[in-house]
Amino acid sequence: MSRKWTTAAVAGALVAVGATAFVLVGGLPAAETPAAAGSSLAAVTADVTKATLIDKESHDGSLGYGDATALAARLSGTVTWMPTTGATVKRGESLYKVDSDPVVLMYGSMPAYRSLASGDKGTDVKQLEKNLWALGYRGFTVDSEYTSSTADAVEQWQEDLGLEETGTVELGRVLFASGPVRIASHTVEKGAAVQLGTEVLQTTATGRVATVELDVADQRLAKKGAKVDVTLPDGTTVPAKISGVETTVEQAENPNDDDVTKIQVTIAFSKAPAGLNEASVAVLFVASQRENVLTVPVNALLALAEGGYGLQVVDGGAARIVAVETGLFADGRVEVSGGGLAEGMKVGVPA
Repeated sequence: MSRKWTTAAVAGALVAVGATAFVLVGGLPAAETPAAAGSSLAAVTADVTKATLIDKESHDGSLGYGDATALAARLSGTVTWMPTTGATVKRGESLYKVDSDPVVLMYGSMPAYRSLASGDKGTDVKQLEKNLWALGYRGFTVDSEYTSSTADAVEQWQEDLGLEETGTVELGRVLFASGPVRIASHTVEKGAAVQLGTEVLQTTATGRVATVELDVADQRLAKKGAKVDVTLPDGTTVPAKISGVETTVEQAENPNDDDVTKIQVTIAFSKAPAGLNEASVAVLFVASQRENVLTVPVNALLALAEGGYGLQVVDGGAARIVAVETGLFADGRVEVSGGGLAEGMKVGVPA
């Protein structure tokens, strides 16, 4: 895992600036040093600006479709058909077929756990009816009761699928997911005999996402909903957002070693990158941010002999050295305060 700290590069620059500054300011007072006492007028100046500084940290990630979910058979028989790997399956379509009869995808958060027939009541009934309605079947009320009208709609649905028209939805005929799924892999081959619990397919979400594994020490970066920038293999940077954060524990192989805790971050795109299925990417997280602060170029800082940092403030034909407090470093600029600084002032920078 690679990291990129903006402040790390800045620190090295300040060491060199400091060595120069000792010669420049000598042993004069830290707060203000008249130009006449040894501070020559800078040939180049920069403005003191008010801005928002954002320090970003880069971590390696991967582009793909997220974690795969295993689909296990709830019906026994022979697998006679499966979609091709990479295919998208939507509501009402077949995930696979057992004995030439389809196992159908519908949308919902509640797993199927029983057969459904006239007289049944519950949230799972309403979930089924919502799907039947979305598929165009009518003549029933979408509620929590499986009535004879629901059974009539189910019979019509079964007829359209070439199933026996029983009016009852047997357990295993329908599998529920939150939305369309992508076929990631086949766990069994066509012609395989399956029974209750046999894994048949691996599926993923249909949208491409980036995933990053962070150390626990970096978990402050993993804020759901936070904006990030993702750099693609061709160098293009696209905006994205953290859509999920999960803590995982990797068990140590050696019983004497500690388990390793990681933070799994999922990143969603408003518009998925085109032409890429799986690839390595770099993700820029916001490490820290300071809004509406006074900033100057980092190379404007002078390391004072008595400690701390100062700036050469240039006013017309005069210059003075003022001591300042530094804050956040980012994008070649640094937050500064003190010394009577104000937006629009001029400070000296190396030519």
